[in-house]
Amino acid sequence: MTFKLDAKRIDGEGSVVHAKDVELVIDTSMAGRVDALNPVELLLAALAACMLKGIERISPTLPFAYAGAEVSLTAHRPEQEARITDITYVLRVATDEPDARLELLHKNLQKFGTIYNTVKAGTALSGVIERLG
Repeated sequence: MTFKLDAKRIDGEGSVVHAKDVELVIDTSMAGRVDALNPVELLLAALAACMLKGIERISPTLPFAYAGAEVSLTAHRPEQEARITDITYVLRVATDEPDARLELLHKNLQKFGTIYNTVKAGTALSGVIERLG
């Protein structure tokens, strides 16, 4: 599989990304923008999308019944270093499945998540799965 996108600087306050039929304004300004995601937030968004999409993909094969899911992620970056030291997450799933099945879902997400495994290869990544609701 191949994935492609194009990004272009608009001005000193931001840039735009095009992929498929989507246009996304991103924060590439020195001052920062509250109306666009910065590079670290984009990384976290990609990881969140990976987890949520993974639930969609994995749940029919387990099978695993759920009504919804959400994830909160936190990245830590040292002030004077250009790197992320670690990312933590809390994944919450609305389900009546037993705890052991919830953990099985989590293990499958960790094993088969493309972005999850890419990030984990270079950054400490840890988190928990909880019942939502």
